[in-house]
Amino acid sequence: MTSSPAHAELPLTPARSSDLDSLVALEHRCFANDRLSRRSFRRWLDSDHCVFMVARDGDSLAGYILVLFNRGTRLARMYSLAVNPDYRGRGLARRLILAGEEGARDSGRFYMRLEVSSENRGAITLYENLGYKQFGLYQDYYEDHTDALRYQKRIRVVSDTAYHRAIPWLAQSTRFTCGPASLMMAMAALQPDYEPSTTEELRLWRESTTIFMTSGHGGCHPMGLALAADDRGFRPEVWVNQEGALFLDGVRDETKKPVMTLVHEDYRVALEARGIAVHYREVRQNDLIAAFDRGDLPLILISTYRMDRKKAPHWVVMSGYDEECIYVHDPDPDSQGQTALDCQYLPLARADFEKMTSFGRSRLRTAVILSKLK
Repeated sequence: MTSSPAHAELPLTPARSSDLDSLVALEHRCFANDRLSRRSFRRWLDSDHCVFMVARDGDSLAGYILVLFNRGTRLARMYSLAVNPDYRGRGLARRLILAGEEGARDSGRFYMRLEVSSENRGAITLYENLGYKQFGLYQDYYEDHTDALRYQKRIRVVSDTAYHRAIPWLAQSTRFTCGPASLMMAMAALQPDYEPSTTEELRLWRESTTIFMTSGHGGCHPMGLALAADDRGFRPEVWVNQEGALFLDGVRDETKKPVMTLVHEDYRVALEARGIAVHYREVRQNDLIAAFDRGDLPLILISTYRMDRKKAPHWVVMSGYDEECIYVHDPDPDSQGQTALDCQYLPLARADFEKMTSFGRSRLRTAVILSKLK
């Protein structure tokens, strides 16, 4: 192979479908394990939800960077970076990373995240020199059983001040148990000896379900989640901006509505009997931040429309905030190349968050704010 002179800067351009064979060959040249497949490359070459740049040397590829966007959030993830060994030592990796950051920033992302092997000292040094800061660890992450260090950089700088809480992340085990999974995350954060489990998740769902939803299994009612938390010794408060049964505006089957109404009324009476506070007004970002600052944890209902275009109700846990974003733990990894790592401390721009927390034609806003053990 004939390469360019060491002093020449190779052009960085968007990857093309015609690069597929070269990308696969480059991947095998650079990595012995955890390689991207031909199918994965083809998928991202056809996607507009990423930054995919390559360094060209004539008809050859000297390197590439693939940055994925978390749908519905302001987070980008450096999914893969590769530089042909024959081209290393020229600053090409740095240029590719900066190009990826620029593309992510132009697409409205605030943060770039990445994982790197704890044994890859050269890459770690490069990332740290570029301003990335370690914020987590994922043990036994790679095929060779090495750990992954998690790094993050704010690529659109407004303020370095962020308030985060250490919250264990849990994945929902079914498509309809986001509420129980979120509740277990909050309870485990507030009480470290609380033990989440799949059995507990399903038990919580049975205690808090609306029975029916627009289609399929019912979701979780905020009052039902509050009662379940109270049963386990936590102190909940419910915030909801409307009285009467929830979620009815999206239900077409008239036989479902009386059942959902009965469930709502049963929960309401039980909350009143136990003296659990229900605030019938809008829950705003300042309310959530004030609770978070007190040491409480809000469970928040959002609409998934901005994430998957399905307009489904979905529960998440607030895990932090700063001047520009509200951060959440999302219990549901999606199918767009995301992993458990992408679902923690998701940055939602405040303007986006305001829209996401308004659900359905009735513009329902609701949250359950959980306090420490009684």
